[in-house]
Amino acid sequence: MSLTVRTEERDDMVVLSVGGELDMATAPQLQDQIGDLLERGHTRLIFDLAEVSFCDSTGLSVFVRAKNSTDDAGGTVRLAAPQRGVLRILEVSGLVEVLGTYPSVDAAIAAEEPALD
Repeated sequence: MSLTVRTEERDDMVVLSVGGELDMATAPQLQDQIGDLLERGHTRLIFDLAEVSFCDSTGLSVFVRAKNSTDDAGGTVRLAAPQRGVLRILEVSGLVEVLGTYPSVDAAIAAEEPALD
């Protein structure tokens, strides 16, 4: 299965609509696109996962690396609309809260920034 990634700028964020299976074979493709966005100064990313049918640990690591990179640049990473199977992997791994997971792209865009301590 292949991976598709479309990007769209919304407000001051970039929405990456990901489709297909996110695994060892396809994760580098997504990682490359994230790297390109970061190089161009985009540090507020939302991953629309509505069309992701499978995600393994390699895919999860792409999201964690994106979060680390955007955190360093003062940005954010949010996940939106994961299917049940992908949501379950995020829950089991403890990444639902760490990555900020929302039921829709609109909810992810509208979410308040977490308060700084």
